Amino acid sequence: MSPPALSRFPVPELKDLPDDLRARILEVQDKAGFVPNVFLTLAHRPAEWRAFMAYHDALLLKEGGSLSKGEREMIVVATSGANHCLYCVVAHGAILRVYEKKPLLADQVAINHRKADITPRQRAMLDFAMKVCTASHEVEEADFAALRGHGFSDEDAWDIAAITAFFGLSNRMANVMGMRPNDEFFLMGRVPRPPRPATA
Repeated sequence: MSPPALSRFPVPELKDLPDDLRARILEVQDKAGFVPNVFLTLAHRPAEWRAFMAYHDALLLKEGGSLSKGEREMIVVATSGANHCLYCVVAHGAILRVYEKKPLLADQVAINHRKADITPRQRAMLDFAMKVCTASHEVEEADFAALRGHGFSDEDAWDIAAITAFFGLSNRMANVMGMRPNDEFFLMGRVPRPPRPATA
């Protein structure tokens, strides 16, 4: 039986990609030990790949604000679960486990963040994110007030909403493409990482 396709759309070969895409992908491969499938599947359209990665980096690698890297990943996992996105739940669940050093957390957040082992502050953050995800037309001043009660600023609320909205796009495209999560993601943060082979 042949392995399932990464996407129902064409997936370009690394050697055929523009230099800037190839350089970024090789950088990720060197750091992670593998290439996340999202980098390859979205490379089908290089201009959109660049725009997607630029916004991704602006949201998830942003300096400042009160959201930790782990909390940003919590938002991705919770809202991706609501959007039934296998790729994003698995891939960002792995990153969440690594950042928070909690092997059970991603599964809890993906299924029901209100039962997860998180702080009241993080629960309020995810309550807001889930409302943006599922009923953004109902967001009102009381939702911002609830966040402020846990120490979040209105700029933090923007970050929570923007991460949620961006991954709403990502979730939908991953579902349409049938994007397959890398096998490596399933065990990341659950079991000790194997040692990297020595280089000459």
